[in-house]
Amino acid sequence: MSKKSMENPLSPSAEAARYLENARQILTEKAGKKDGLYSDIKYVRMAAGTAYSAALLILDEYLKQKEGIHFVKPQSIEDYKGRLRKYDKKLLKHTINAYSELHLIGYYQGTESAEVIQNGLANVKQMLSYI
Repeated sequence: MSKKSMENPLSPSAEAARYLENARQILTEKAGKKDGLYSDIKYVRMAAGTAYSAALLILDEYLKQKEGIHFVKPQSIEDYKGRLRKYDKKLLKHTINAYSELHLIGYYQGTESAEVIQNGLANVKQMLSYI
């Protein structure tokens, strides 16, 4: 851990927002968008992974707030979904969409579609309001 991060740790929401902004920067500066398609899949995958990491940070913090001392970090998307079903169906919907658009389509499949990635980023932004 760097000296700066030890002196001034970010709140979970600020850290997730930082990840989301980093993903946007990667897309803007390196992925090369033309006619609604990204030209460099490497950077799309990188940005999608970064944005999905923000979603996981948000979900972990949300579940910590709901479950308190009983919180145990989920080990799979199915675990996240099952636990979110108990608390908030709208957050569950954003989670499923972010998982599909960013993790599966963006990161694993490496989509060129700017619309899919932008939808994923919008879902993570909505999720941020929960913490």
